[in-house]
Amino acid sequence: MNSFLLMITTLLYSACQPGKAEDFLLVKQGQSAYVIVIPASPTKAETRAAGILQDYVQRISGAKLVVIAESLYKDQPAVFIGNTIHTLGPEKIKNDGFFTGSKDKQLYIRGGSGQGVVYGVYHTLETYMGCRKDTKGPATVLTSKDIRINGALTDLQEPAFIYRESYYPASTDPEYLAWHGLQRFEDLWGVWGHSFFKILPPTTYFKEHPEYYSLVNGKRQALQLCLSNENVYALTVAWFKKAIADNPDAMYWSIAPQDGGGACTCDQCKKADAEEGGPSCSLIRFVNRVASQFPEQRFTTLAYGYTAKAPLKTKPAGNVFIMLSTIDAFRQDPLSQTPSAAGFRKNLESWGATTGNLFIWDYTTQFTNYLAPFPDYNNLQPNLQYFATHHVKGVFSQGSGETYGDMAEYNSYVQAALLWQPNADIKQVNSTFLKGYYGPAAPFAGQYIEALSNAVKSTHSTLDIYGNPIFNSRDYLSPALIDQYSTLLDKAEAAAGNNNTYLQRVYQTRLFLEYVVLQQSRFYGNEKYGYLQPDGSVHPKWPARVKHFTEQCKAAGVQELSEGGLSPDAYAKEWEELFSRKWINSLALRAPVTLVNAYTPEYTPKKEATLTDGLFGGNDFSYNWLFTYGKDMIATIDMGSNKAIHQIQLNFLQDARHYIFNPTQLLIETSTDGVSFKFAGLKDIPVPEEDDAVHINHYSFTLPATSARYIRVTAKCPAVLPEWRLVEGKKPALCCDEVSVE
Repeated sequence: MNSFLLMITTLLYSACQPGKAEDFLLVKQGQSAYVIVIPASPTKAETRAAGILQDYVQRISGAKLVVIAESLYKDQPAVFIGNTIHTLGPEKIKNDGFFTGSKDKQLYIRGGSGQGVVYGVYHTLETYMGCRKDTKGPATVLTSKDIRINGALTDLQEPAFIYRESYYPASTDPEYLAWHGLQRFEDLWGVWGHSFFKILPPTTYFKEHPEYYSLVNGKRQALQLCLSNENVYALTVAWFKKAIADNPDAMYWSIAPQDGGGACTCDQCKKADAEEGGPSCSLIRFVNRVASQFPEQRFTTLAYGYTAKAPLKTKPAGNVFIMLSTIDAFRQDPLSQTPSAAGFRKNLESWGATTGNLFIWDYTTQFTNYLAPFPDYNNLQPNLQYFATHHVKGVFSQGSGETYGDMAEYNSYVQAALLWQPNADIKQVNSTFLKGYYGPAAPFAGQYIEALSNAVKSTHSTLDIYGNPIFNSRDYLSPALIDQYSTLLDKAEAAAGNNNTYLQRVYQTRLFLEYVVLQQSRFYGNEKYGYLQPDGSVHPKWPARVKHFTEQCKAAGVQELSEGGLSPDAYAKEWEELFSRKWINSLALRAPVTLVNAYTPEYTPKKEATLTDGLFGGNDFSYNWLFTYGKDMIATIDMGSNKAIHQIQLNFLQDARHYIFNPTQLLIETSTDGVSFKFAGLKDIPVPEEDDAVHINHYSFTLPATSARYIRVTAKCPAVLPEWRLVEGKKPALCCDEVSVE
């Protein structure tokens, strides 16, 4: 028996010492006189709850309690499950709440609505029988021939939110969800999230009826729906009639814009929006109108992007729920305090004034780097307390989803506890998880979490859900601090000893630091902490290191390293390409660069030096690319003295998802004095056809015999986004990497 389970056993049994009149043995020496009693006409949840209790009691003690209907019950020792006539506790239990109680040596487990009675059984198993389930997979069961129960239990638990989702890999385990009182949108929503094009897909309707879609810049485009169009309304109602008939048990139905901009600006939509201060007016009027046709159903919509602000007059109908997003906020401080969440706070207040049906779509991961340490851990409780204070009814806490991400097990467990009760004793929640999950390594795992959280504060770091380990290499993810975190995990490994389960969990936690080291090594190149040696050759240990990391990723359940990004195998292939690249001893290597238009600092950590550092950018625009937003890139490179040159090469990134496109024209000029420049080459580049894939485009200029000290590159930025990627308020960006001169 491990030390954690021994501790739990001691706590449970010390609370129920023999000799106390109220204590009783549910099972004694592997035998039991108890039966499990369910109502004569049980619900599915009550039948399921009885089966779960029967199964776990047998796993714990070997005794199999018979399940009987209450109509067959004769006065005998019993565990009453659900709304039986024999009852104990409050008359009414709210929402998914539950009650566990005991009296006269009988045990009662009751539930409110939904899965409450199931949650009650799992709570009883964990709290009073020593079972645990800290992650997906089999639960930890404490075996004992005796199961002793306190005879005077009165344990009522009611959740603070009616909708509770923590979106991490553990959510794929139905038992984990039920054990921790969590839910999944797949189980609750008939249609979820950004749903306009699920209801009226452009592939079906746009060619024949462009008027169904938004008018943007004077042209109908398949960006959003035109919500003033009567046929759009009629088709939407028809779609829901069929969908609801096909899935009558669904609790919610989403009517919400696509992810992105493109609100309709036709005369009718524009008029309505002008009356109430923005596009949310058209949305809420449309959703209310559809919802009125289905008064027994609940509809949800998104307050996100261009619909984040509440209308000035129109209020959501009684069966319409608003899901407000926190997407624009940084995460180093609680949402109630951080300046970046000022807009969210204002929107929360304004929506709260119009409706009592508020959900929150929150974020607790770095979407651009799922494995990067993202220590917002200390903000989980104050954020959920803030939501509860503002009468929010449900929370979708979006983590890394089905792929493994930073502290996935910890985040899921803690969020589950706080989604149920935001005012829970967070120290106790943390301690319980750490001891259960890491065993003897728990103290050092806890110190690791604490060290990361403290470093964010002490270094005044910014936690951006679209950030990057490179951006934080100067603060909480500096090489010096990475070494400190690694030392704590070294101690955790030593404490885990030969217990393979705990060792693997520590190894998986180390995966997050290893990811940072690998990613930052691309930034450092042939400098200290880089993957290259000073002469530009690959460090001999790096290929094996990448291979081991890839294997560990797959073992941990990593499916993609970023939202819509690389799989572990694709990541390894990307590294192979880096290893195979020839180091170019460019005549411009580390030459100073002067820019006419400023780069975008949050995406260009090496500043102007990005163009001459000898490193090439990959598919991720935040690594080794000079990012220029909405303006031409005009760069002058000073090679220090006149040199004979015959070729200039440079690369540009195309990443339509992030509004990054090729220049429309490339002009190369040379100079001996930095004042008078001569024409050296010109390329006109066509506007790309619709293509969401990421491309790296290479451009080469062969020059006649030329001697020059200065090279000037002018890359003309597209004036507007292509029509197929047109989004209001967005401009095209340019990303250029190494300018190699031979």
